[in-house]
Amino acid sequence: MSVLGTTTAAVPAPDPAPAPAPAESRQWLTLVERKRVLALAHTVTYAKRLLDILSLLESDFRLQVVFTAPPHPFGGEVAHFLGRLGSPVVPWDEAIRTTYDLALTAGPRGVEQVRAPMITLPHGANYLKRMPEGPGAGVAGLRRQDLVPGGVMPAAVVVAHQDDVHELARHCPEVLPVTHVVGDPAHDRIAASLPQRAAYRRALGIAEGQTLVAAVSTWGPLSAFGTFETLLPRLTGELPPARYRTAVLVHPNVWSGHGPWQVKAWLARCVRLGIGLVPPDADWRSVLIASDAVIGDCGSATVYATLTGAPVLLASAPEAEINPASPAAALALTAPALSPAHPLADQLAYAAAEYRREEHAAISARITSEPGRFNRNMRRLMYRLLGLGQPAHEPVTAPLPDPRLPDTWGVRRGMGYGTGYGSGCGAGCGEVPA
Repeated sequence: MSVLGTTTAAVPAPDPAPAPAPAESRQWLTLVERKRVLALAHTVTYAKRLLDILSLLESDFRLQVVFTAPPHPFGGEVAHFLGRLGSPVVPWDEAIRTTYDLALTAGPRGVEQVRAPMITLPHGANYLKRMPEGPGAGVAGLRRQDLVPGGVMPAAVVVAHQDDVHELARHCPEVLPVTHVVGDPAHDRIAASLPQRAAYRRALGIAEGQTLVAAVSTWGPLSAFGTFETLLPRLTGELPPARYRTAVLVHPNVWSGHGPWQVKAWLARCVRLGIGLVPPDADWRSVLIASDAVIGDCGSATVYATLTGAPVLLASAPEAEINPASPAAALALTAPALSPAHPLADQLAYAAAEYRREEHAAISARITSEPGRFNRNMRRLMYRLLGLGQPAHEPVTAPLPDPRLPDTWGVRRGMGYGTGYGSGCGAGCGEVPA
C-alpha cells in the first residue's frame, strides 16, 4: 500500500449529444503520439468528480484526454453534459477495443473491459451508503464487485482517508497493495473557497440580512427528496420571503432517473413561489458555501456542508442505509432532526443556537486525512502511472467560480425579486460538485 503525502466564459447552448470521434478520423489530428487518458463518465455525478482530477492534466501537450460513457442506469444525461463541455467522446464499444495509457473512473460498471492502467476513485464524501439487503448488500464502494470488478485488479485504488484503508482491509484486503491515500478533491475546493462566501452570496442575489437555506437531497427512496413534497411548501409558506431565500440541490441521479421534465414539473409550484432550483450540471459547492442553513439527509452534499459553518437540519437519516463507520453516521448523531410539529423558522433558529463548530469540524475531519493535499498527491500518482515526469509547477487548488442565478430561481411580484426567471445557469459544469 502506498500512502501519498505520508510515509505510508459563456456557456454555449447544449447540443443533444456530442459527436463521436470515429477511429478513422484521427488521421487528421495535429498533435499525434500523445499519451492517451480515458475518463469513464458513467453518470453526471461521476463526470463531475473526474473534472477536478482532469484539471491536474491541463496545459500538458504530452497528453490527450478523451471521455467515454459506459452504460449505466443513471447515464441518460451524460451525453448532454459532455456536449456542453465540448469534450471529445469515444463511443463505449470503441473505447473498450482501444488501448490507453491511463484510465480514470469513479464507478465500477464495465471497467474490467478497458485496456489501460485503471485508477478508481470514490465519487462522494467517503463511503456513506449501505445496501442493506439483496445480492448487492454491503457498503457501496467497499464491496468486492466495486473494487475488483469482473475480477480485474485496478492499477490504483484511491481513497480519501487513512481510516478507509482499515475498511478496505475488512471488506476487500486484496486491493491493499494498490491502495493510495490521496485525499478528497471536493473537500479541498470547498476549503479553498470559503473566503469567497460573500462574493458567492452577491452572485446569487442574496441581500444583506437575508438567510439562504439550502434544501439538499441525495437519491433513493429514503433520501430527503422523498420529504420534499411536504418540506418545500413549508419553506415557501412559513419563511418570510423578504428575509429568506431557498435553493434546492437535488442529486443528479434523481434528475437522470425520473427525467429533468418530471423533476421540474414536481417542483414547478414551489419554483413559482420563490424556490431556486439548481440544475444538475451546475456546481453545487459554491451554493452550499453561500448558505446560512442546510436542510438535508446523510448524502455527500450534506456531509460536505460540515465544512461551511452552516448549521444542519436532517430531514432524513435512515439508519439502514448509512454506513455506521462513515462521517454520515456521525452527522446523524450530531445534527438535529427536522420536526413536522414545530414552526420551521423556530427550528432553523434552534439549529443555529445549538450549532457547535468543533462538532462539525470533527465530522469534516473524517472526510480526508490529507486536507489540502489532494492535487499534489493525485497528480503524482497519475504521472507515475503514465511514466512521465510531472510539470514543474505546484498544482494549485483554485477557488470555485462565482455561481449565477439558476434558470428557475423563482420570483415574487412586489417582493423585490423582479417578475421573471433569473439568468441561465453558469455556476460551472461540474466540479471544476453531491
